[in-house]
Amino acid sequence: MGRNARKRISYVLPLANSAGGHRLGVNGLAIDPVNSILYSGGRDGVICAWDLHLDLVSKAHEERDPFADSNAPNYKPPPTLFRQQVQAHTHWINDIVLAQSNQALVSASSDITVKVWRPAAEDVLPPQTIGLHTDYVKRVASPGLSENWVASGGLDHKISLWDLSGGGQKLQIAVGDDENTAKGSVYALAATSSILASGGPESIVRVWDVRTGKRITKFVGHTDNVRDVLITQDGDTILTASSDQTVKVWSMTAGRCMYTLTMHNDSVWSLYSDHPQLSIFYSSDRSGIVAKSDVRNCAEMDEGLSVAVCQEHEGVNKVIRSSDYIWTATSSSSINRWNDVETAADVALPESYRWHRSSVGTTRSRYPSPPTASPPMNGTTPKIPFPALLRMSNTAPFPLFSAKDPEASTVYSTTSTRKPSEVLSAADPGVVVPCRSLPDFSIEGQNGLIKHVLLNDRRRVLTLDTAGEVILWDLLQCAPIKSFGKRHLEDVAPEVNTQETVAHWCAVDTRTGSLTCVLEENYCFDAEMYADELHLEEKIDFREDQRINLGKWILRYLFSNLIDEEIKRDEDFRNALVEEKKSGMNRTNAPANIQIPENHINGWTDAVSGPTSSSTIRATNSFHLPITTPGLQIGLATPGIPTSSPTHATQQLYTLLPTTEEGSQLSRTTTQQSQTREGSDYFSTTPATNGHGNGKPIITSAEASTTDPSQETLPQSPSEENPTNPTHGKKGKALFSKKFNMSFNMKKFGSTSSTVEVAKPVAVDEKSEDSDSRSSKTDEKIIEDNFFGAVQKIRQGYEEQVALGAVSVHTQIAPSLPNETPVLKPPASTTILIQEDRPDSGGVADLFEGKVGSLGQQVELIEKVAPVWLADILLRNQIPFKDIVKVSFILEPYQNTLPSIASDGYIPLFVPTEKIVRANTAPLSNNRLNANRMLRARKILSYVAERIEPAPTTAEKEKEGEERLKPEEYLELFCQGQLIAPTMTLASIRAHVWRGGGDVVLYYRANGRKEIKHAPFIGTPPPLSATGSTGVSEGKASSDAGRSSQHSSRGIVEGKAC
Repeated sequence: MGRNARKRISYVLPLANSAGGHRLGVNGLAIDPVNSILYSGGRDGVICAWDLHLDLVSKAHEERDPFADSNAPNYKPPPTLFRQQVQAHTHWINDIVLAQSNQALVSASSDITVKVWRPAAEDVLPPQTIGLHTDYVKRVASPGLSENWVASGGLDHKISLWDLSGGGQKLQIAVGDDENTAKGSVYALAATSSILASGGPESIVRVWDVRTGKRITKFVGHTDNVRDVLITQDGDTILTASSDQTVKVWSMTAGRCMYTLTMHNDSVWSLYSDHPQLSIFYSSDRSGIVAKSDVRNCAEMDEGLSVAVCQEHEGVNKVIRSSDYIWTATSSSSINRWNDVETAADVALPESYRWHRSSVGTTRSRYPSPPTASPPMNGTTPKIPFPALLRMSNTAPFPLFSAKDPEASTVYSTTSTRKPSEVLSAADPGVVVPCRSLPDFSIEGQNGLIKHVLLNDRRRVLTLDTAGEVILWDLLQCAPIKSFGKRHLEDVAPEVNTQETVAHWCAVDTRTGSLTCVLEENYCFDAEMYADELHLEEKIDFREDQRINLGKWILRYLFSNLIDEEIKRDEDFRNALVEEKKSGMNRTNAPANIQIPENHINGWTDAVSGPTSSSTIRATNSFHLPITTPGLQIGLATPGIPTSSPTHATQQLYTLLPTTEEGSQLSRTTTQQSQTREGSDYFSTTPATNGHGNGKPIITSAEASTTDPSQETLPQSPSEENPTNPTHGKKGKALFSKKFNMSFNMKKFGSTSSTVEVAKPVAVDEKSEDSDSRSSKTDEKIIEDNFFGAVQKIRQGYEEQVALGAVSVHTQIAPSLPNETPVLKPPASTTILIQEDRPDSGGVADLFEGKVGSLGQQVELIEKVAPVWLADILLRNQIPFKDIVKVSFILEPYQNTLPSIASDGYIPLFVPTEKIVRANTAPLSNNRLNANRMLRARKILSYVAERIEPAPTTAEKEKEGEERLKPEEYLELFCQGQLIAPTMTLASIRAHVWRGGGDVVLYYRANGRKEIKHAPFIGTPPPLSATGSTGVSEGKASSDAGRSSQHSSRGIVEGKAC
């Protein structure tokens, strides 16, 4: 993804501490029989591991009882205990699978990632991302426990093979490309070491070669979405389940569908089999039925036996079996374990049916027979109840449910002399009674949030959980406020909502069962609240009507540990920088000065082109240039000291005082200058400066020597300009701007001035000791476009200060203070996510996940992935600039009982109504105003008071003192006939009182608590002071309003248009 991809910050409010387990429905199950561990992946993004305490490894048949029943009096179900869990994803987990000898658990999620978790590793790490799709990942498949890759497919129409050792993507298959179709979503996926089989909403089953990615074949026959697929070990038979209520058996050899199994009467969602030839398989459907089908020793597959093992209360998303147990996953947070049914047992048939079965000799071969590998039974053998039998297909002869079914009765009509009504008259054919009525054990889940309502203040959220409990949450405190018990969410919301209108600053969702708040740069700083509305434990002196930015407030304390660590590292860096400076100045046996031999080189003693202080001569490396080569002097390492600017000379001389490490500074400056040449000799590239106080180059001596040969005979200082060739200035500009990505105004280059200004030393790589051997890449510091880039800029500023001779450096990190963002204490277990948008798919990829309490230990990772705007707000307290949103309104006196505020003149109290109307509608009338949407009603009343009352004299101010009434105490504001509270904002008035478009119309009147002295009618209003009590700023147009709003966000701007 590009470096400029939009990033966002999310934080997840922690739920109440409780036992481990899922909070929402479970979508994936996987079992490790060797270690007796069950893994589950849920819609809450959590992977749980459970200790089953069962012996799931196959034993000799004589050592086990396959018909152990939980109803037996001496039976004690082994307990299943919570082992561990991990928040693997930030969206639903759709599928999980075990790989690499059950050491790696791979998960596929709607957060578009494929992750691997190794819970048995010595150093257990969080799940690591091994692959990324561009849309929801629906399925993941493993070719076997010995392979080193997995396959995943999703809604992006792609199947990808991922290396489990971190090698990335091995192969990508575009599902729909071979047929030039836009479809191709993958809802079903299975893999062997040589082939892949996939299915989806197109009702087509496709088979792929895992080595080349080419399609081998496709099977058409289903009429609805293909939901699951299985492949035999030899890869010759494929089993598919579909929403068309069928399970189909496909033959790779024959290239067609061999059987259509119809044991289900609803959409078939899941298949499972651990048999190499799929002779025993389990299937589940949307109605909750789990069926076990056994086709061992059957010539035809539809001659097999299918039994309804159990029935859940809702659709079964996943079914899995090990040893004598079956586990089912549904949309409930609980996982049920059921006793398996042994299909080798006899069927308990009704007497009449047994007579009929034995009388039909010609169809006997088609009845299912017990498998030859049937284990011996200990004691009484339980029989399979007849009502639990399911008909394998429409052509299956067994069981025959009812003579009322004409299709079923025709099988026997040709061989039986009995009437169809005599075959089975007592049985109810429409009811299937599963073998197991209750689960053997239930792994209880927890309660998760499933619904939420964001209140008007946008700081509190009402949620409803799976238990029906309604809870009120505070998004700033990151904690629940109050529980309302089991009530309807819609009934509680009006009780706690307020008449406030706050800008959208966060997105809230409960898709993973927890409350997640998402902050994006383009809107998270839009909302504000007034500080006097806070209820703080510690009293803080706020400014009058001070507002607090909600986004900045919560980010400041979510990342407080990160800020503390950055401040500590910043201090260490500054101390190390100063110590390095001091150590360079206090070298042992360092000479006080260096005697330079007298050399008659051009410009050596010229105060204009070279420095007055001594400098160390460079090594020539056995390369000598003619003495007339322009610029061949060491003095160029430091720009010349200006002589024609006496006003700046003192300051510039101060920065160039000779010190013991001056040689180091000189060599750095020379290196920077040497980088600006293009194809010139090494010593002739130092650019001169333009003499305008900015150190910008005008021309280089290399250009002078190469473009005008006459300059060879007249040695010239590189700081002097060559007026004969006007192209030199452009060349110098191109060289300099190309290096630093700058543009210059040519009018400021000073074409006639020869004054040279000192250039500031630049920060270079401190590890390089010889500036001559440095490359341009090592000399130029690349500022990264992330959080660390902001830290780099701060440190670069420190280096520049030290290079200029500063003996101490003050920190540039300035986070917001408590009087601007009062202290918050979010729980240490609050989860922080840094995510990146994927514009090509609409998905979001997680770049970082951590807890509030541990962010200080993850500084390096956060600096790498966090956006620059987060660093600006945390370290510099800088919010991205955004235009202020304003509300337009018209201010009128109520029933003309007070003067108008129109700017064409104050209207006396007793004036005919028609004159007032005419005055207020005159072209010069200006009672249409606009102001920040967060402006309170009392500020509008203060504005009215200043316009209609004469300014109090000094004597009146001293006389009234503290007893002076505030404008909101003797003036009232009305809208739509409703009295407006003084603390109500313009945005709230517009949303909850005005409730319409156009300008809001407000009326003001006196309440009688104070005698209002009207301003005299003088034709024009008195000008308002710039420091008035309301912070009012006037303007005739909305453009002026925008400018004035930068100085006073509470200002009211007059104007005819907005």
